[in-house]
Amino acid sequence: MSAAPLALYRRSLGNFRDTTSIVKRRFGVRPARYPRIRWSVWLIAWVLLTVAVFLRLDAGAGEMRGEWSPGFVRFTDFFTQFGLGGWYLIPAALCLVAANLTDWRGLSRQGRMLVYNWTCFAFLVLCAVGLSGLAVNVLKYGIGRARPLYFNDFGVLSLHPFAMDARFAGFPSGHATTMGAVFGILLLLFPRRWYIALAVTACIASTRVFVGAHYPSDTVAGFGLGLAFAVVSGLVFARLGFIFGQTSSKLPVRKRTFRLGSFRAPRSKISRTGPVDASGIGADRAQTP
Repeated sequence: MSAAPLALYRRSLGNFRDTTSIVKRRFGVRPARYPRIRWSVWLIAWVLLTVAVFLRLDAGAGEMRGEWSPGFVRFTDFFTQFGLGGWYLIPAALCLVAANLTDWRGLSRQGRMLVYNWTCFAFLVLCAVGLSGLAVNVLKYGIGRARPLYFNDFGVLSLHPFAMDARFAGFPSGHATTMGAVFGILLLLFPRRWYIALAVTACIASTRVFVGAHYPSDTVAGFGLGLAFAVVSGLVFARLGFIFGQTSSKLPVRKRTFRLGSFRAPRSKISRTGPVDASGIGADRAQTP
């Protein structure tokens, strides 16, 4: 192996070891103190809403399948593509690869902070969108609900558990799960603009009904699942001091040092050995061998 690829490999391996060391150390020294969110109440509300939508809307959606105007279907079919997880997972993965190959110590103070913030953000996206995507695929194939495209053949509630057939992978909706995770991330980062994020993501999730791929209850269930994964990911990140800080608030609160654009960071918040946030990432890196 020539000198340049070998140096790149060593840098990548060193950055990876530094990151895993920091995460392990923080898990070890930071107690698992999470806000007392009433998960049971939210779970019951989510289940009841899904059941209500199933009883009131699913049969009508099955009967309306194919009766929407072609122009409207094409319109919704365009926007439904933004519910694919690849739109979010691929850029996040590429961001992590780029950060892993970056010479952190050769960057300016602002550059190190910027790369650090983008790395944390990419990890958050991978956790919220990626993990919820894995969960929804296990659930949808395990439950095996027939899609509305086959409403005339199977009816509104036809279950074929573990059929491993795309025709029977309706509940919950994968696209809606992705949109729920995206909404959760935006809710945590921009809590004051939650209604805008909800309107956009819910509209994209609802397009799965109009293209005939899912019943309304499929989208409600998937959206709630993705949102739950995003919130839990944010709580874990807050415990580690990544992006969010631990406060008395029910939801994680974004740190002032978390910005994805150029900014002037305080001198006391950055070390010479690597990126740092208000919780002391520089000290972690300084101690990493």
